[in-house]
Amino acid sequence: MNRRRKRPNYFGWTIFGLVVLFGYFFNQVYLPSQPNPFEATPTATRSPESYVTEAEALYEDGKLLQAIDAYQSAINTSPQDPLLYIAIARLQVWAGQYEEAQANAENALLLSPNNSMAYAVHAWALDFQVGKNGDALKSITKALEIDPNNALAHAYYAEILVDTGLFDNYAKAADESRIAQVLAPDLLETHRARAYILSVTGEENIETAIREYEAAIAINPNIAQLHIELGQSYRALQAYEKAITEFTRANTLNPTDYVPDLLISRTHATTGSYAQALQYAETAVKDNPIEANLRGNYGVMYYRNFFYDEALEQLALAVEGGRTEDGLVITGLPLTDAPLVVEYYFTYGLALARRNQCGDALQIAQKVQTSVPDDENAVFAASEIIRICQEALDNPAVDTPTPGVEEVTPTP
Repeated sequence: MNRRRKRPNYFGWTIFGLVVLFGYFFNQVYLPSQPNPFEATPTATRSPESYVTEAEALYEDGKLLQAIDAYQSAINTSPQDPLLYIAIARLQVWAGQYEEAQANAENALLLSPNNSMAYAVHAWALDFQVGKNGDALKSITKALEIDPNNALAHAYYAEILVDTGLFDNYAKAADESRIAQVLAPDLLETHRARAYILSVTGEENIETAIREYEAAIAINPNIAQLHIELGQSYRALQAYEKAITEFTRANTLNPTDYVPDLLISRTHATTGSYAQALQYAETAVKDNPIEANLRGNYGVMYYRNFFYDEALEQLALAVEGGRTEDGLVITGLPLTDAPLVVEYYFTYGLALARRNQCGDALQIAQKVQTSVPDDENAVFAASEIIRICQEALDNPAVDTPTPGVEEVTPTP
């Protein structure tokens, strides 16, 4: 009872209080303000305008696919802007992505139902797709109802009218192309529309068409489609070297597109340069190995170079369809009055006859005579198939090698 009470340690309690306060501050204030080392560091979001600027620069350089990617990034950043969908759709048409362009134009219309430009680009994308010319006419008419002064819509309308294939529409198409040029004389598409009309309305207009194509190319020299169309105009004038130059430029701008290679192949064949024609026919097939038309052209060029077995292989795929050595399935082409398809058929018949497969060859000859009796080349080829087979029947080949003499294969 007489033991003295121990005095409290005020210094220790002070230290303890400071430790508690520090722990509270560290846990509740300092740590939440620090970045989590296990989370990615946030990056600044680019504005859609910066992507648009990038896309426009890429377009000017002819880098259409990269420009499309840039516009897609802009759309991802600002998905409610209809102008972005219109812009990407226009580029997708130039790049040959017609279904994608149609879808993006429709996205623009969902966001802006009365947008004249969205209807115009929608119509243009439809016109490039088989069997959709009628729908394209409906969309372009709507575009012009909304804005009669839409120069781009008038330019597209001219092209769509020509693609109806009706001669009665050519005069209207020519008027539309002139209206487009009055409204926007410096627009690339207006020069192209005018050139397109001129190129199909008579040989006397082709030189003027060439000048219009050149004016369009002066605005942007890096669009492959313009060089293809200019090359076709040169080819119509039999300026074959200039045509090949333009097709080669298109091929450089878009090396994965088979069209320039096919056109170069056909042009070389026209001038009798069959070895070069075969080379480009092969490249076209590599670009798109399941396209029956390319197999047909490849087979024709093999035949022109006297490689009958190889010609038979490719032409059989084009005409009858089948499976390639790589397992790719090809759908055969039905016989129509399209000149190239007719050529594939009668060349197939000739190759069969040259290899003494006359049962199949004569069937092809009969089919050609029945289906395209007004095609002089086809009718002559069919008669040639019959002649070759009759000659083989009258003079059957006898294999009697001379002893001691090595057989020599003739060089084509």
